[in-house]
Amino acid sequence: MESPQKRPIRSFVLRQGRVSSAQARAHEALLPRLGIPYAARPLALDASFGRAAPKILEIGFGMGETSAAIAAAHPENDYLGIEVHTPGVGSLLKQIDEMGLTNLRIVQHDAVEVLREMIAPAALDGAHIFFPDPWPKKRHHKRRLVQPDFVALLVSRLKPGGYVHLATDWEEYAAQMLEVLAAEPLLENTALDYAPRPDYRPQTKFETRGLKLGHGVWDIVFRRRA
Repeated sequence: MESPQKRPIRSFVLRQGRVSSAQARAHEALLPRLGIPYAARPLALDASFGRAAPKILEIGFGMGETSAAIAAAHPENDYLGIEVHTPGVGSLLKQIDEMGLTNLRIVQHDAVEVLREMIAPAALDGAHIFFPDPWPKKRHHKRRLVQPDFVALLVSRLKPGGYVHLATDWEEYAAQMLEVLAAEPLLENTALDYAPRPDYRPQTKFETRGLKLGHGVWDIVFRRRA
């Protein structure tokens, strides 16, 4: 049995969030068709989507509204979403089904393990991490997803020229993200520091309310060096 000292630090907590009846039905009925089971072996991405197309990974898609909107607006790309929480997985499955999306699949598992075991080196054209848990208390900063080791792993899965796009509404976490990505030698910033929100990332209702109240949102977009 693995000792507590050797257990990896998780960037998430599996909370017992309420799963609505609609989410539960979607999870049960649609995950076998639209989900990809976790397995500790490389995933054939083209075979999973039934075509060769740019592959974009999204880590931590929440309730999935942004994921569904991006996939619907960009049918030329394939999107693989990773989320651990069942309410969000059920919600996105329902949206995929209702919108008839064929370019979006889900893995319900820890993103670090999926990246390490299932995504082959240089397999991705891009990666999205939108509004990850900021773990605001200083003693919890070690739980934040965007750390040097994680970024190095993520970058190894990007093709040369592939991009990583982060967004957060916590200014202090934005500064840490920018520092970590800038320190990764295989990445280069697409902006002087923070980037304008790219057109493909829709502005959420929560984000719109925050901006009206004077709260900031920071987008960070780096590319892997060719």
